[in-house]
Amino acid sequence: MNVRRLIPTAAVAGAVALGLTALSACSSSDAAEGGSDGKLDVVASFYPMQFLAEEIGGSHVSVISLTKPGVEPHDLELSPRQIGGLSEADYILYLKNVQPAVDDAVAQAGVENTVDAAGLTTLESHGSEVDGHDHGAEEGGEHEGEEHSEEAGLDPHIWLDPVKYAEVAEGVGKSFEKADPDNAADYRKNTETLVAELKKLDKAYETGLKNTATKTFITTHSAFGYLAERYGLTQEGIAGIDPEAEPSPARISEIHSVAEKNKATTVFFETLASDKTAGTLAKDLGLKTDVLDPLEGITDKSAGADYIEVMESNLAALQKALGAK
Repeated sequence: MNVRRLIPTAAVAGAVALGLTALSACSSSDAAEGGSDGKLDVVASFYPMQFLAEEIGGSHVSVISLTKPGVEPHDLELSPRQIGGLSEADYILYLKNVQPAVDDAVAQAGVENTVDAAGLTTLESHGSEVDGHDHGAEEGGEHEGEEHSEEAGLDPHIWLDPVKYAEVAEGVGKSFEKADPDNAADYRKNTETLVAELKKLDKAYETGLKNTATKTFITTHSAFGYLAERYGLTQEGIAGIDPEAEPSPARISEIHSVAEKNKATTVFFETLASDKTAGTLAKDLGLKTDVLDPLEGITDKSAGADYIEVMESNLAALQKALGAK
């Protein structure tokens, strides 16, 4: 990816090791039986997948996330030992082309119940290079959903659209039923509950953003293409710019023109990266700054305890910035 983060690789590897050490404690026979505690041992690649697994799996699953709170998921790296630990999982849920290291590790793990969330909905292109990250296709094994893997240029940020996220949730629910038929009824019920919550969230966004003074918002992380398209908004991202670097004069001029023409009021930044770029732009353009959380992880700085709460906070921030009536 082009946007570099300030997360030391060693710290990332150490954090992941804690999770995978616990995962590796299960023997192969335990994994086949659903773990020594009778639960389905699930490995999720990062928070949006973890949330789905926990909400749908409920008391029948034990979920470990490869990406710990506060770690920027795109830069995650795994050691050979950590990669080996993945093979002990009963079920892996990931989103291809977001974390290259995870894609490679999943391909090597060979876990039967491996689900690529990208294969559970339809991906779209929101620019030739999405938010400055390199999301080129990775080679991998033949796992469920992989036949739908993104081609280079397709936007993977499907979880920020409640409608697409609900489609993924339904697919995950069905895959849990297949992996653990004895608890299929509970997985089905939990999926229905979650999908109902996501439909309620979708309705809140549709109603809350229907009448606004402007439809344009500026963000340092162009992760909101699906959300913008769903609710008739225009995302102006500062793609490919280091969060610690000053935006180029040409881009500042371009954003200035866009902001003035479309009466944009706010430059949004995210919780897992520096706000320096947003602050610089806002100061130059006389705009405000605020957080629009791409929900790649939940920390004590997040404006909510889980996906639903943070998405509600994002809605409030957008309504304020766009002048909702």
